[in-house]
Formats: sequence, C-alpha cells, structure tokens
Amino acid sequence: MAKAAARHILVEDEATCNELKAKIAAGEDFAALAQQHSTCPSGRNGGDLGTFGPGQMVPEFDKVVFSAPVNEVQGPVKTQFGYHLLEVTQRTE
Repeated sequence: MAKAAARHILVEDEATCNELKAKIAAGEDFAALAQQHSTCPSGRNGGDLGTFGPGQMVPEFDKVVFSAPVNEVQGPVKTQFGYHLLEVTQRTE
C-alpha cells in the first residue's frame, strides 16, 4: 500500500498562498514560513503531517500527495479548510 510523508502550509486565501510559494521559490525556509503563517496546528512543527496512506486526508490533498514529484512545492491546493502549499517529502508505492 502506498504511503507518503508531507508537510504543508494552510492559509485562508489564495493570494497569501501564492506569496508564500514565491518566498519559498526565492529560497526562504518552508518550515519557518509554516511556523509563522500556517493556521493548521501542524504549523508548529514546520507543517509536518507525518506519514499517511490514501484516504486519510481530504481528496484534494490525496490527489496531489500521491501524484506530485517528491520535494517539489505544490499549490495552491484549495480544500474546505483553505489554501495549502504541499510538499511531499517521501513516498513509497
């Protein structure tokens, strides 16, 4: 069964999500930005969500986590919680 480890930053609007993505692309630290900006409790841990399998996260999340390249920031991804930047840090098929 597939498993993935990922981290994310959750914010309320797409504009903020895009701004943070640009900062990461410019070299700022994902974990530090997660601690400063994420509205998810995982932000305290740099956005780390740990390891999980398909179906354990919302469908929009799963779609990205189990298809996107590893170690490449994806997003904005809209869910009922807001807008996410996602980075798959590890995945096994």
